[in-house]
Amino acid sequence: MSMRLLLAFLLALPAAPSSAQAPDDPAARLAQAEADVRAVDAALDRRIEDDARDGLRDRAVAARIAATAATADLAEQVALIDARIAGLGPASRTEAPDLRAQRRRLAQQHVALDSQVKRGRLIGVEAQQLAAELDQNAAEQFSQTIAARSPSPISPAFWTAVFQSAPRDIRRIEGLARRGAAQIADDGRATLPWPARLGPALLGIVAAIAILLPGRAAAHRLALRFLVEGAPGHRVRRSANAIWRVLVGTLAPLLAATVVMAGLRWSRLLPEAWGGLADGVIVAVTFAGFAASATGALLMRSQPSWRVAPIADDVAAELRPFSWLLAGVAFIGYMLDAFNVAVGASAAALGATQAAEIILHLVLLAGALLALGRLRASRADQDAAAPARTGLGAAALLAWIVVILASLALLLGFLGFALFLMQLIAWGVVLGSATYLLMTAADDLATTLFARDSTLGRSLSRALGLRGAVIDQFGVLLSGVLRVVLALTALGLFFSPFGAGGGIGTVLGRLGLLAQGVQVGGVSISPGTIVRGVVVLCIGLTLVRAFMGWLEGKYLPATDLDGSARNSVGLVARYVGIALAVIWALASLGIGVERIALLLSALSVGIGFGLQAITSNFVSGLILLAERPIKIGDWIRVGTDEGDVKRISVRSTEIALADHSTLIVPNSELITKSVLNKTLASPLGRIQIQFAVPLETDADRVRAIVAAAFAQEAAVLDDPAPAIFIDSIADGRIFFNCFAHVASPRAAYGARSAIFTMLLRRFREDAIDIGTVPQRLELVDGRDAIDTHRP
Repeated sequence: MSMRLLLAFLLALPAAPSSAQAPDDPAARLAQAEADVRAVDAALDRRIEDDARDGLRDRAVAARIAATAATADLAEQVALIDARIAGLGPASRTEAPDLRAQRRRLAQQHVALDSQVKRGRLIGVEAQQLAAELDQNAAEQFSQTIAARSPSPISPAFWTAVFQSAPRDIRRIEGLARRGAAQIADDGRATLPWPARLGPALLGIVAAIAILLPGRAAAHRLALRFLVEGAPGHRVRRSANAIWRVLVGTLAPLLAATVVMAGLRWSRLLPEAWGGLADGVIVAVTFAGFAASATGALLMRSQPSWRVAPIADDVAAELRPFSWLLAGVAFIGYMLDAFNVAVGASAAALGATQAAEIILHLVLLAGALLALGRLRASRADQDAAAPARTGLGAAALLAWIVVILASLALLLGFLGFALFLMQLIAWGVVLGSATYLLMTAADDLATTLFARDSTLGRSLSRALGLRGAVIDQFGVLLSGVLRVVLALTALGLFFSPFGAGGGIGTVLGRLGLLAQGVQVGGVSISPGTIVRGVVVLCIGLTLVRAFMGWLEGKYLPATDLDGSARNSVGLVARYVGIALAVIWALASLGIGVERIALLLSALSVGIGFGLQAITSNFVSGLILLAERPIKIGDWIRVGTDEGDVKRISVRSTEIALADHSTLIVPNSELITKSVLNKTLASPLGRIQIQFAVPLETDADRVRAIVAAAFAQEAAVLDDPAPAIFIDSIADGRIFFNCFAHVASPRAAYGARSAIFTMLLRRFREDAIDIGTVPQRLELVDGRDAIDTHRP
């Protein structure tokens, strides 16, 4: 089954350019698609073989893609006609005859094109239904095949049927050999003698040996030399080496087998009767090389430093022989299938060859599991404290379950089911190895090229002004997208050879349908549309970035606005620019402003309830930027914390505190609660000094000392002038309350400390007491108090 998958893929490669020769006229393409659909529909009225079914499905998928593309082109023409009709406006009685004739002509064109659009949509639906019907038929036939039961290989009936059909099968083999030999003899009499005819065949064999041995080794050496000298990064070198090994290991057997068969054909030693068997040899050799190279590149036993997967050396050395055995078993299985088809083997012979394939697969899988079990046991004995890997244990348990199920199915006579399980495991191992290598290579390439310290990353940073984190994030996102695409493709390929669709044609057809676009709410979403939207968004954000650079670097500095006002204007301009860029990108996707407005209105209830706090902070941020009760650089107090306003965004405000920490306050707190702004109306700061002196102290002398201290402090301003007041006289002391002003509230604390220092020194020199108020304590005898109050 996998052989047909690979053969279909190889045959599809040279046929791919033919799709470019399709007619350019949408009507002609639509007619061709309709003819293909009718041909496929007529073919389903009779019994069809597997190969014919695959071809019919590919034809239906191609018709569906062609009809969809032609319908899209016709819909664009309908839109142009509608625009012209709308440009003419409503018809009037006094309309000129030429305009009336043009209106009739446009209406006729509109009717014709609209009918073709509807016809194209119908053809696309019919083609999709036919493809689904073919998929269902293939799945049903596959289900019947794996559910079919024959006599058990351990029963006498099985071997009796084999021995009874053996003479007929031998005669068929002899007949195939005789027909081939007769054709070779007939071609020999009509062409060159034998010695001359052997030349191309021998040349093909020599060329195949040269490709497989020195050519393959030379390709590996050249790749290693190039990767060591020119490839960027160790990870990319390892991944590229693994992918190159798979390519060389697959293409070298393919080229060698093709050259040998071409030499035999040129020598007229490959008759037409053996053509199917020769094609089977090519595909079997190619898949065997692919299996050996994919698993070998994953294990990399001979070059551990170039190994991509985290596999220990002893595990790689233990499993490498099994990878060669897997390739050999696959080759034998494909050759048996091709041989049975070529000779027309009997059902008993087919059952015997299936049983032989199942046994080979069972022995191979059981041997690999036993080898892994021995390795795990030896490691457990060496390091008992090492944690066991649950995933590997579960995978090994599942594989043993498959082995047991396949063995029971073989013994019970369900040969198709047992062979399906074994081929599924073998194909999964090969495909999983190749997919892992491709996903690793995609991750290494994306994250290495788009890194802040790479050559491309530095160029993007210098040319576009992108931050290093943005470049790193893009590399990681690109890696994720590529790996998801590879994983989905591998998942489709995993089940495609086993009746879950039309093989490689199904996968490529579905990818083609995806490329045509998916309709979601009247909007066509396709990879091309998404790429266009991303490009438009990047262009829009680049324009916004350039405009903000001009606004903040050129225009705003030329105005009389302060720093806070410039920040407010810059923030509003930035958010408006980003919003316009997003709307432009959505418009490029076909999502108009009316759809955006409808979406926002539908989400308004959810925004009002679920995002109430965020909405409140956003609106509060806009109020702060518009009314500017708080500006950048203001000294404010929120609760018990006070500091400088460093940044105001639409969601929160950042305040730098004295201990160098940052207080992030939601904007709604600044709007709905009390906030002390010490620099809103005036940037000045005030110093307040309070003290008391004894009542007998000369108050004028004290005032003079305080005034001199204010005058000596450089931070104290002359305007407003300092003020010295006697606040009160109580408890035998005079209480002074003094005020002075400095240029900023941030300078008040230091200036106040310096003035206190000077006052303490002067008061000590003049013997002026500024200590605490003397306290008087009176002791009263409790007994006298009681006697006094006694009646």
